[in-house]
Amino acid sequence: MTITARLLTGAAMLAALGATAAAADTLADLEAAAKKEGMLTVIALPHDWCNYGAVIEGFKKKYPEIQVNELNPNAGSGDEIEAIKANKGNTGPQAPDVIDVGLSFGPAAKAEGLLQPYKVATWDEIPDSVKDPEGYWYGDYYGVLAMGVNKDIVAEAPTSFADLTDAKYANAVAMPGDPRTGNSSMMTVYAAGLATDGKLAGADALNAGIAWFKALKDSSNLVPVNGSAQNLAQGTTPIYFDWDYNLLAMRDKLDGNPPVEVVIPSDSVIAGVYVQAISAFAPHPNAAKLWMEYLYSDEGQIGWLSGYCHPIRFNAMAAAGKLPADLMAKLPPAEAYSKAVFPSLDEQGAAKKATADNWAAQMGVN
Repeated sequence: MTITARLLTGAAMLAALGATAAAADTLADLEAAAKKEGMLTVIALPHDWCNYGAVIEGFKKKYPEIQVNELNPNAGSGDEIEAIKANKGNTGPQAPDVIDVGLSFGPAAKAEGLLQPYKVATWDEIPDSVKDPEGYWYGDYYGVLAMGVNKDIVAEAPTSFADLTDAKYANAVAMPGDPRTGNSSMMTVYAAGLATDGKLAGADALNAGIAWFKALKDSSNLVPVNGSAQNLAQGTTPIYFDWDYNLLAMRDKLDGNPPVEVVIPSDSVIAGVYVQAISAFAPHPNAAKLWMEYLYSDEGQIGWLSGYCHPIRFNAMAAAGKLPADLMAKLPPAEAYSKAVFPSLDEQGAAKKATADNWAAQMGVN
């Protein structure tokens, strides 16, 4: 019999929901089936992104019988989707079992038949607005776009997108990657568009953002190099955009060498939700489901919070008094997030199409 399992609240039984993987009647059965598979293949999980290094170690410590095979930690959301497509008939180590992608990539992958449904035990605590009702994809964490600033090189940190157009930031500003393949970069362009006109949305916001970045490139303020912790520390990209949790973790890791300031732009606060999903062709479907159960458990959610990510069960866990006070004290003040805009799924889908259609032509890149 084939099922998709969901642990019932307060019970160990898993509900039969009609998926394509092997049966598991209890959590213990799921654990046994996953251990028999002996491997989990993940992709695009840098250890310094959202504390994934510690999260992976936590899973390995809990299930030492399962080898975690890590593919291309620096891949973008588009790369993850392509990895599923390229390995449909491959049961070897190059076929990802699970993906962690930007919100707009979840529905698109479902529509292409690339995902299989699964609902975790804590399903009811995931907001309906960020999950597929059938369980093909669901939100895992979110953050807001921010600027990381090397204070050794940039003495006066910018506070907004508008500030970045000043000539004093020549050859200083970067994005983490190509917006056609990376969700954080695409949403950076989107945020720039909103900074020019807060009433814009979808493709209009994205296209306005492309125009803004083209002007930044023409003024020589935009650096044609991907922003990273190494490039920021070396001064190649002394200002670069990324999710707040990545930049805060980078700040801590650099530990003052150089000093880094993390700034949430005052004129455009864009929140981004990432989602988890299981490949329809996962070679290790039970290990994939067990990984999901771990990520959405209290332990997994607090693991993400330790990396400055807001876990998707944040509100439910806060109401239940499950969030450690010491972790909460390390996050930016709540008022920094008060103007956050969460682009809808339709708006992100339209932005994704506009990026594919217009970025290369406007920016003069391949």
